[in-house]
Amino acid sequence: MLIEIIKIFVMITMRKLIRRRWFFFVVSFTIITLLSTYAIHEDSPLPLLAFRFALGFVLVSFVPGYCLMRILFYGDNKIDAIEGLVLSVALSFSIVGLLGIFLGLTGIGLNFASITFSLALIIFLLALIASFKAF
Repeated sequence: MLIEIIKIFVMITMRKLIRRRWFFFVVSFTIITLLSTYAIHEDSPLPLLAFRFALGFVLVSFVPGYCLMRILFYGDNKIDAIEGLVLSVALSFSIVGLLGIFLGLTGIGLNFASITFSLALIIFLLALIASFKAF
């Protein structure tokens, strides 16, 4: 009896971890991208710069929209993979554009540090909201 209860508990816990796997991926990808953008300087060799630009491009053009899409479409509201990809890119560019307008109109200003940290903050907040909304 006790072994069956433990098996059920482990199965439920594993399902929750599998559902939140995307959250850990988004957070770790954001942290790795932030570290690479600050660790790899503009004087670095071309392969390192290409790696930095590729990570930054994915972070700006896909991740914020994906997190917002996870908030909007959860549970029974499912969309196809292609629709999700296109919607993620469109939402990402919208979020980044609004972020740029906000930073430009406030006293914070538009510089590399303000853009990267505010974008990372938005991604973390959207990912947290989507993670809590799923449960």
